[in-house]
Amino acid sequence: QVQLVESGGGLVQAGGSLRVSCAASGIIFSSNVMGWYRQAPGKQREFVAIISSGGATNYTSSVKGRFTISRDNAKNTVYLQMNSLKPEDTAVYYCNLEQQPRWSTKLYVYWGQGTQVTVSS
Repeated sequence: QVQLVESGGGLVQAGGSLRVSCAASGIIFSSNVMGWYRQAPGKQREFVAIISSGGATNYTSSVKGRFTISRDNAKNTVYLQMNSLKPEDTAVYYCNLEQQPRWSTKLYVYWGQGTQVTVSS
């Protein structure tokens, strides 16, 4: 079992910056993908960014150039640095971890409880 605990959300003015963190604990394999998703009120949860254990990253187009995802494998922690924040970035941000044991075809997916990010105009 894996537990994900997010921290660092809050209220910030448009144009400001915020960093959210997610610490994973439990049975974590060396090869995995961690990422961030977000859900705004009345909308579906959407992909924001992911990073593999090898450091490969991918971002949704709306945050490219503004957000940076990084990770510390020794601490099993993923970060999302958010710059030039816009009111439309307001959402609950969820941490995600996906891993597949080498001896199995099953993909294990875990979610954090979410952290609120509010950007005021």
